[in-house]
Amino acid sequence: MTTTSTSSSRRVVVTGMGATTPLGGDVRTSWEAALAGRSGARPITDPWIEEFELPVTFAAQAAVRADTILERREIKRLDPSQQFAVIAAREAWADAGTPEVDPLRLGSVVATGIGGIWTLLTSYDTLKEKGARRVLPLTVPMLMANGPTAAISIEFTARAGAHTPVSACASGAEAIAYGADMIRTGRADIVICGGTEAAIHPLPIASFTSMHAMSRRNEDPERASRPFDTARDGFVLGEGAGILVLESEEHARARGARVHAEVLGVGLSADAYHVAAPEPEGAGTSRAMLDALHQADLTPADLCHVNAHATSTPVGDVAEDKGLRLAFGDATDGIAVSATKSMTGHLLGAAGAVESIFTILALRDRLAPPTINVDDLDPAITLDVVRKDPRPLPAEGRLVGLNNAFGFGGHNVSAVFATP
Repeated sequence: MTTTSTSSSRRVVVTGMGATTPLGGDVRTSWEAALAGRSGARPITDPWIEEFELPVTFAAQAAVRADTILERREIKRLDPSQQFAVIAAREAWADAGTPEVDPLRLGSVVATGIGGIWTLLTSYDTLKEKGARRVLPLTVPMLMANGPTAAISIEFTARAGAHTPVSACASGAEAIAYGADMIRTGRADIVICGGTEAAIHPLPIASFTSMHAMSRRNEDPERASRPFDTARDGFVLGEGAGILVLESEEHARARGARVHAEVLGVGLSADAYHVAAPEPEGAGTSRAMLDALHQADLTPADLCHVNAHATSTPVGDVAEDKGLRLAFGDATDGIAVSATKSMTGHLLGAAGAVESIFTILALRDRLAPPTINVDDLDPAITLDVVRKDPRPLPAEGRLVGLNNAFGFGGHNVSAVFATP
């Protein structure tokens, strides 16, 4: 039996990263595209766009189709959200060096905001059109929200626990918080964690559009996501997955693992304000940010970079600006703020995980990615937004960055990372 510390002071490091996004089929290509300021948004060519006369005809679809990577049997047995999670997890595990670990010390925490919506709705169509006997026997395992973490737990024999936070667009970041807690409290030595989403489907598009939450720039998809710009008119729906391998520092050191970053702290809070709208003054989001810094034993002056939640909605971007200013005061002026949803679109439950990876890479490369499409910065935005081109971060010393992820229901998660 493996003997491990149960102290809550165990340090947590990131030893593996994997992703499939609208910018690329893996971490490297996604990051290169982000630094180059490329957009992943493009017109949807599926016939259901015209069939349902959808008012929004574009999205940030995955750059690499899952069916070009996975085996046919896997495609048939996994919902698209599960497919993306498995692809990203395999990359992350390989990036971590395929560590040898006692299955009882390995956990899985993979989140989603919506879950297997493609399976749910297409199966219901089958039931209505063809009858009960034609509904596939794996329909429930494919549509359930814990399907992605179950698939990963089974593939990697993760027996310390398999969990699924569902907190809308904060889900992926909350999975990282849960995974870090599993390690800090001694439940696991390694946790595969992150978020996944595959919701580019007629129903979510119709619903989000009815809420006036999505951009309608059908004529110019690549310029539709424009966080902090005066002309922003809503988010661009995206899809994909981001997976991190978290590990206790002692376990990583013992096996000679490469460390990408350290997870210094994660803060969580709730607005308790509105099911969809953010608390307008940033009271809840600021608490999450300050709690993350408190857990990390840092001050706002220690931060050099923030990857903002910044979805490109008129209300949300201003509320986040207020939250950052409320949390960090004048120290906010020295922080380089990037909004990578301007390129990836909004990956919902996967956003917090993918953007945590981007935060880690920004610290590693000492280079903050740009926020594209900011032609006219909203006068209500007081942040130092990185625009057009990447911006160098301090060339020396340990760098600390923060990633924000907020979700419908008033969920707020802020994660603090640092270079090793």
